[in-house]
Amino acid sequence: MSAFVQSFPTSPTPFQQALAATAQHLATVLPPAASQTIDGGIAQVAAAGLAHYALAAGQLAPDFTLPDADGQPQALATLLAQGPVILTFYRGNWCPYCNVQLRAYQQALPELALRGATLVAISPQTPEVSSLTASEKELTFPVLSDVGNVVARQYGLAYGVGPEVATTLRGVGIDLATFNGTAADELPLTATFIINTDGVIGWRWVEASFKHRADPADIIRALEQLPVPQLA
Repeated sequence: MSAFVQSFPTSPTPFQQALAATAQHLATVLPPAASQTIDGGIAQVAAAGLAHYALAAGQLAPDFTLPDADGQPQALATLLAQGPVILTFYRGNWCPYCNVQLRAYQQALPELALRGATLVAISPQTPEVSSLTASEKELTFPVLSDVGNVVARQYGLAYGVGPEVATTLRGVGIDLATFNGTAADELPLTATFIINTDGVIGWRWVEASFKHRADPADIIRALEQLPVPQLA
């Protein structure tokens, strides 16, 4: 079983520059104590090694059916019948880093489609908030609601942010219960999987820090290197 592949270009890509600019902006607008608590939460996730519990390349991807932004059920098995699926987990409409990511993936959609892939984004938000996310950002790929982090848990990504981080988020106007429709202060780790048509994970990118995301360029390169499944 191979470990996840993550490339590190010698110079920042436009996507990485956008993430860095977002971090710089937030550092100027968030109260210092809030920034410190949130960064402390990232450090705790990293120290716990939670990213290593996520499903790895070579493992079978759990099937699922989740509602999209229009309330229509979307099944992984059905999507895989059309080609490989890029499955990305994001935190929510309230997360500036997620917004950078979703917009960049929308821009990369033609390149992904040329390689026969379908992009799907999953968050623990309610369908109503997912609909708002899709409409505000003019996303044309499926945006699915995983209320309760059921699917995120199957992929080894769900974790509790802890009372200190949850209280800090509420202090800056982000109440996870309002967005997610549950009292559990849970989020998925930042993660992107490429699932081949045989249902096996061909590539994954998982990070303890939500400030880092899979670069669209890396996803495209990984798609081009995926082996073609052998027919029975």
